[in-house]
Amino acid sequence: MTERTFEDDPLKDQVRNMLAELGEDPERQGLLDTPKRVAKSMRFLLGGQDQNLTDVVNGALFEEEVDEMVLVHDIEFYSMCEHHMLPFFGRIHVAYLPKGRIIGLSKIPRIVDMFARRLQVQERLTVQVAEALQEVLEPKGVAVVSEASHLCMMMRGVSKQASRATASCMLGGFRKNAQTRNEFLSLVRASGNKY
Repeated sequence: MTERTFEDDPLKDQVRNMLAELGEDPERQGLLDTPKRVAKSMRFLLGGQDQNLTDVVNGALFEEEVDEMVLVHDIEFYSMCEHHMLPFFGRIHVAYLPKGRIIGLSKIPRIVDMFARRLQVQERLTVQVAEALQEVLEPKGVAVVSEASHLCMMMRGVSKQASRATASCMLGGFRKNAQTRNEFLSLVRASGNKY
């Protein structure tokens, strides 16, 4: 949301109505600017839906005769559960097997952020990251593993504060070749993760 001052954001009125509906007084001092802050925060947290893969990658693809695994691990991500609109957050590990082309390393976390900053579920996020890399690179394979803590499980419902969820997506050589998949998983484990 560029160029918006947030003074005219229609979300402000919705937040103010929600506060009143919950029994709060939106006019009390501590809440006076809350509608504007929440609107601005939500626009940022869900801004990934306004991005597209072409703009995020921005041409950072390079011809390179490399055929060994490329791994970027421990990429922090923050997302919003589409079921309760509560945060889930964690780390994601992304690898690919190049086939004559590589991507600028900073673009991988940017791709993660593009998909994480929308109403989401962890399983879909993991697959979307893998499929995006497959689309732009056409590599021999892509592997993505994510681990996250979900506030919808921690703060409400079953209230299990120590629980975490893991999701994975293996494409191409990572799906077909157990040795390649195990190499990826062992490299992730070596970085201090328990996968």
